[in-house]
Amino acid sequence: MSKVDPVTRWGKRQVARSRVRAGRALRVLHDDLWTWRADPLPPSVWLRWFPHGLVFLAALGVLLGNTAQLNEDSKLDPELAFLLALAQASAMALALWRPVPAWWLSTAATVVASLAVLVNAEDYKFTWPWTAAGMIAHMFVMLLLSLRVRTRVAMEAFVLSALATYVLEGLIGARNYQPTGWLAVALFAVVVLLGIALRGRREARNQLAEQTSLTAEERARRTLLEERSRIARELHDVVAHHMSVISIQAQVAPLLVENPPDELRENLAGIRQNALEALTELRRVLGVLRSEHPDVLEASEGGDPLPHAPQPTLDRLDALVENTRAAGLTVTTQASGTRRPLPPGVELSAYRIVQEALSNVLRHAPGATARVHLTHLPIGLRVEVSNTRPKRAPAPSQGAGHGLLGMRERVAMLDGSLTAHALPGGGYQVAAFLPVDAAEPAVTDELAVADELSAHHIPEDDTR
Repeated sequence: MSKVDPVTRWGKRQVARSRVRAGRALRVLHDDLWTWRADPLPPSVWLRWFPHGLVFLAALGVLLGNTAQLNEDSKLDPELAFLLALAQASAMALALWRPVPAWWLSTAATVVASLAVLVNAEDYKFTWPWTAAGMIAHMFVMLLLSLRVRTRVAMEAFVLSALATYVLEGLIGARNYQPTGWLAVALFAVVVLLGIALRGRREARNQLAEQTSLTAEERARRTLLEERSRIARELHDVVAHHMSVISIQAQVAPLLVENPPDELRENLAGIRQNALEALTELRRVLGVLRSEHPDVLEASEGGDPLPHAPQPTLDRLDALVENTRAAGLTVTTQASGTRRPLPPGVELSAYRIVQEALSNVLRHAPGATARVHLTHLPIGLRVEVSNTRPKRAPAPSQGAGHGLLGMRERVAMLDGSLTAHALPGGGYQVAAFLPVDAAEPAVTDELAVADELSAHHIPEDDTR
């Protein structure tokens, strides 16, 4: 059995690899350039359809100029000269919609015209292989091609155009002619690079606009989630308080009845157990909702955050207004209607709406005066916060701008309504209506009940 020379084996392997690479390159060229795919040139943003009209005008000039040059200078028949010039001019118009087929048409028309001139050549000077008009036509086609296709496709078209020019002028050649091949190749390189640069700039601008849009959407989505999380934390405190009261009442109730039946004891024990389980689940939810550095809006007198402070109600509205006045904003308050007990969720939402509205006045309307008006109605509470025209321009805001979003979330949670609009005099008004179900009794003395019942030696773990 004869041994194969290692050098021969290596050479065969290299030939096989070269064939594979060549086949792959041909497939890429086929996929890139052998297509009838439409890729219309969009109208310009500022000039609208002016570029299309400019291309058609240039195509008309190429048709007239190339016909005259092929007929008079290159001595072609008028009919053939007109057909070849029409093909090159049509390629310019076709490039507005189908740039790759237009490039094929322009290249084929140039090759046919060059060979026709070569066959008809006599002892006279002629520009070859590119006429001046044909060169201009192909430059337009290459520019429109590179503006719409990928860089690789544009470079492939340029290389094939340069290769066709080299074959005509360098390999076939002619006699007594003015060479235009290398000048054409240089001009084609310039327009291709220009088109690639413009296309890259357009894509970068589109990507920036898309990224800006995505960033704005993501910021709005994140802001919405943060605001809902804060609302959930506040509602947790309210619900947990009620569950604590239920647990305490269920444990103390048997002590208030003389000789309670066993069924009553079991039912109350079940109520208490369910309340304690609900409190446990609420604590778990609270652990998830509270971040390491909670966004606490309340603070102690020294300015330290109080993450576990009781949720505010309208009883603390006067303190909020005084703090706002201390910050430099003139605020007046007014209340109308008969005040009656409100559900904790309504009280908390009304307080937060006033707080956020006054914060917006401080940030966005420096020098203005604000007015807070609470209207107590039998079916709910109406909150109005308005401000006058600012006396100076506000400083640039670095916030996320989710104040109104948070207000809308709170109002929607209570099935209420909210409007925010500018006033005729240059001010601004935020008005919200928070409905109250008349059939649902409002509980206002839970804390007092809890304090009274806690005197019956209730274990500490049973309270929140």
